[in-house]
Amino acid sequence: MTANEKSFDESLKELEGIVNRLEEGEIPLEEALDKFQEGIGLSRSLKSKLKDAEDTLAKIVTEDGKEELFEAEE
Repeated sequence: MTANEKSFDESLKELEGIVNRLEEGEIPLEEALDKFQEGIGLSRSLKSKLKDAEDTLAKIVTEDGKEELFEAEE
């Protein structure tokens, strides 16, 4: 299962686990580098999922069924 196939919550939990392990500082350098790279990938995936959710929430459906960007009135 890739980072894109995991749910947001699963990816976030995995990233938190990686951060905790790295903060402990008791893993070999090579493993720490691998975990760091894995964390970067998860972080990018999470950012993408958040952006997609934000884009979806920023749309409204008009009466004729078309999607438009939602703009708050000032």
